[in-house]
Amino acid sequence: MATYAIGDIQGCFDALQMLLDKISFNPDKDTLWFAGDLVNRGDKSLETLRFIKNLGDSAISVLGNHDLTLLALSENAAKVHYHTLDDIFNAPDKEELILWLRHQPLLHHDAKLNYTMVHAGLPPQWSIKKAQLYAHEVELVLKNDDFSEFMHNMFGNKPKKWHKELQGWDRLRFITNCFTRMRYCKPKGKLDFNDKGEIGSQKKGLIPWFDVLDRKSAKDRIIFGHWSTLFGQSSHSKVFPLDTGCLWGGSLTAMRLDTAEPEFFSISCDDGE
Repeated sequence: MATYAIGDIQGCFDALQMLLDKISFNPDKDTLWFAGDLVNRGDKSLETLRFIKNLGDSAISVLGNHDLTLLALSENAAKVHYHTLDDIFNAPDKEELILWLRHQPLLHHDAKLNYTMVHAGLPPQWSIKKAQLYAHEVELVLKNDDFSEFMHNMFGNKPKKWHKELQGWDRLRFITNCFTRMRYCKPKGKLDFNDKGEIGSQKKGLIPWFDVLDRKSAKDRIIFGHWSTLFGQSSHSKVFPLDTGCLWGGSLTAMRLDTAEPEFFSISCDDGE
């Protein structure tokens, strides 16, 4: 029995199958964790969603920003159009897939394996316990009758800093942005959504979210995706960035979690899938 975490797929279904062959994945015994962004820029988002959904209890996935965009598009709440998602909206099982995606978490924590997985990051003020509570607030809205209204209020860059008095859509938007969009922030946790490049390319005063001094989750092992230019740059021993840029001709990476030390497996995506 093995447990693997896998970085952003973004519809690169063929690459996913190659990676699963490499690790000899057995759905009857093994478990896969997916760090979000299952869909979008690749050309097989429909196949990817169906496959992961059909894995049932053998798969755990957190929501990424591209997954949330798909949900927003399902409610006509997004101003963008991605042709790579058309197959999903034209599929006979569209409603079933959307409903399944709405029930996926923003954070997954496994106390036994001692890992927490999110798509993007955590602000410095949140412990893992607090992050679980805040994730649950958004997850409840995604599942219930407020879903459509939330989709119409989800997009935006403000507020940029956490305080517990935040309420309503501002509160839910900030929580969502942290889990699905954050990369850099200021020393006291104010979010920045402009800088997306590798460490060292950012504007003065910005630091990666995991390098903030006195971050409440600094002692926890955190798996995340979202930041394709980050892999191999972080020297932080307890953060594990797994987006290795498959969509951009990089690689797709799996990290084994149930071993004494994490083990990494990758396949090349240089065919531009």
